[in-house]
Amino acid sequence: MWVVFIATAVAQNKIPISSNDYSNNSIEMADAFRSNGKIYVVVGVIVALWAGMMVYLISTDKKISKLEKLLNN
Repeated sequence: MWVVFIATAVAQNKIPISSNDYSNNSIEMADAFRSNGKIYVVVGVIVALWAGMMVYLISTDKKISKLEKLLNN
């Protein structure tokens, strides 16, 4: 199985880098999202995920601190 994976990874064609690649400053996907107004949805989802993770971590930390206090007494 690994031999097939390695063989396909090695068999990839390399694309040469040109000077136009270094001077390209536009990101087409971001421009499309921005023009359609969907970039705010993407940013909102990312912020919601981070906020949810922070709330979960803080609540878990409080529970662990409470258990540590209970264990030490």
